[in-house]
Amino acid sequence: MAVKVGIVGLRGIGNTHAQAHSKDSLSKLVAVCDVVKERADTTADKYDVKAYYSLKDMLANEDLDMVDVTTGGFENGSWHFEPAMMALEAGKAVLVEKPLSNDVGEARQMVALAAKKGVYLGCNLNHYFTPTAAMAKQHMAEGKVGELVYCLHKMGFSGGEEKYAPAKTSRFWGLPYAHLKAFLSHPFSVMRYFCGDVTHIQAFVDQPGHRRRAQDVMLSIAGINMRFANGAVGYLLSQRGDAPYGLGGWWSVEVAGTHGTFCIENCVEKFTYWSATDPDKPVTHNTGLTDFSSTFPMRIHAFLEDVNNKVPLDNLRGSGRDALAALEYTWAVMESYEQGGALVRPHPLPPLHGDPLTLLN
Repeated sequence: MAVKVGIVGLRGIGNTHAQAHSKDSLSKLVAVCDVVKERADTTADKYDVKAYYSLKDMLANEDLDMVDVTTGGFENGSWHFEPAMMALEAGKAVLVEKPLSNDVGEARQMVALAAKKGVYLGCNLNHYFTPTAAMAKQHMAEGKVGELVYCLHKMGFSGGEEKYAPAKTSRFWGLPYAHLKAFLSHPFSVMRYFCGDVTHIQAFVDQPGHRRRAQDVMLSIAGINMRFANGAVGYLLSQRGDAPYGLGGWWSVEVAGTHGTFCIENCVEKFTYWSATDPDKPVTHNTGLTDFSSTFPMRIHAFLEDVNNKVPLDNLRGSGRDALAALEYTWAVMESYEQGGALVRPHPLPPLHGDPLTLLN
């Protein structure tokens, strides 16, 4: 049975979501909403659905199962809280673009309200809803990785001083933590997906001279050490177009264990595995995918599947709690930076209580 969907926020990312919903057999797009009338009307006309100019009106007049929150704001997340909370209060399943919020306190409230209301809250953590991530998980499940040893992740924007142009949009300009808040949810969520919860973080954060000369305060380079609860260690490098990337391109993650190591390159493109018994003969699989935007319909479809299948709340893939974990790690990065690279323990996540009807066996 198709999930009846309303989308709020119709700039570029909102229309990407609308296109995915329009092509998914599990979705029935019935309404769109934006405070800018022209944007709402244009998308509504394209998909032959009703246009609204306030979420309150859309919730009052449409029979929705799900609200897809694709608003933006400062640091790409300051307009997520109000529409998400309104939809959760109305008892709707909610999918929110990343980051869950640009304020960790708001994100904690969103996760708490979803738990209180007993409704789904998901986040568009689309970087691991991919064929390459599925291959990696299968290798792990089959014991081909073994006990985890380390995780190395590189994610950001390739560039250099010659290509630098000040991003003077109000969403980013003058906000030193904009890159960290807007972007680190993706790599942190990927590392946690493969390696579990993070218990310790140490961060070194800076910016190159050409940004300082342009009076750009964004802290655009982050080197982050971490320890996982299972004892593995990790390192995350993220930079926002300050240098060209080398091997592995703009996106690579390497996860190593006692039985083998895998590496994913450019998110959707390439998966390579090295066996501990024969490390000189890696096995590589090229997916044939080169378009990163293919991750959006794959991730949205997974959320629709979970809602349609009524999975237990704790089993929701890419949940609000998962997104909150990434924000807690981001706030630990900022705290470590402000303390000169001190070791920081992230704020604890809300506990998982479990559904008694699914824990009988």
